[in-house]
Amino acid sequence: MRKPSAPNEQTGRFAYDGLDRVIHEKARLSVLTSLAAHPKGLVFGSLKQMCGLTDGNLSRHLSVLEDAGLIAIEKGYDHNRPQTICRITAPGRQRYLDYLKVLEQVVRDAAGAAKSGDATDAAAAGLRRLKTV
Repeated sequence: MRKPSAPNEQTGRFAYDGLDRVIHEKARLSVLTSLAAHPKGLVFGSLKQMCGLTDGNLSRHLSVLEDAGLIAIEKGYDHNRPQTICRITAPGRQRYLDYLKVLEQVVRDAAGAAKSGDATDAAAAGLRRLKTV
């Protein structure tokens, strides 16, 4: 039998557990980034245009983000026309910023691996992890 290796500082080094699956999906990341840049919120139509999504696709992603508590959706009227305004919540903004910190670490790891010549192993592993999350 093999003796288990002792835990060290490298255990889970490239796991990137902070890459939140709810946020990591491309369309939801786009929505959250748009809303983070517009703290007063965005009207559904503007958000749809900024993110390049269809009505149905945006609606589905908004539901996921709202269920996770990342955004708030307010339905109302503007001159007797229905209007949906989406805003990032305070906990949503914090979760988004925490996610970005982990993403920045992924980029630093990949850049460091490329400089050290270990790009084939470490950077490729980090980028594969990004694509699967």
